Amino acid sequence: MSGQALTGSELASLARISRPTASEHLTKLVNARLLAVTKKRRYNYYRIASPLVARMLESIKAVAAIEVPARHQPHSTQDARLRFARTCYDHLAGRLGVAIADVLVAKGHIILNEDGGEMTNSGEEFLSGFGAKFTATSRNRRIFCRPCLDWSERRYHVAGLVGAEIWRCCVDLGWLARDRDTRAMQLTAKGLIGFRDTFGISLNDCNEPNTVKRHRHPLPKFVS
Repeated sequence: MSGQALTGSELASLARISRPTASEHLTKLVNARLLAVTKKRRYNYYRIASPLVARMLESIKAVAAIEVPARHQPHSTQDARLRFARTCYDHLAGRLGVAIADVLVAKGHIILNEDGGEMTNSGEEFLSGFGAKFTATSRNRRIFCRPCLDWSERRYHVAGLVGAEIWRCCVDLGWLARDRDTRAMQLTAKGLIGFRDTFGISLNDCNEPNTVKRHRHPLPKFVS
């Protein structure tokens, strides 16, 4: 779900299972067309087959997160980082992803509801100024803008081409950096300033995302 292609050995290590067990499961997933595999030299690299499969997996995660009553699970630092900001295949999720969606909706740049998503003219102007690229070809090639239910926040973040472009720009601008071996994203010093100045989102110490609290404000803010 990080959008990366990984070897069978890397996946086995991350899942804490043996290499033969991982190989057996990967073969079944490839045969079921849920994963795609690319061979480079002597290694096979596996990735999620399509955005549609990624959407299905994220939906399963959202349903699995709904527990009545909820089980008590101590939160680790890694869990807090995932909840703060993470990749959802090719777009940004977590508290930061939801906060960006809130800002865009509040300013009338996008419309998100259960029926789908839409970017307004002001949204195209704003996001194009941010660095997002929307061409006629890209619009026709995939879903343009849609809501994605965030499993940790239980609210929508932005998916589709619009969400992918927002995430790409955040990485290209150096606002976010990948966390090693996970899909958590780390906030940089440039990002701290960029999210504040561009989106009006204030963030506290990025090394302690579990301490972030939402403040009552017309636009979503994160404050310590």
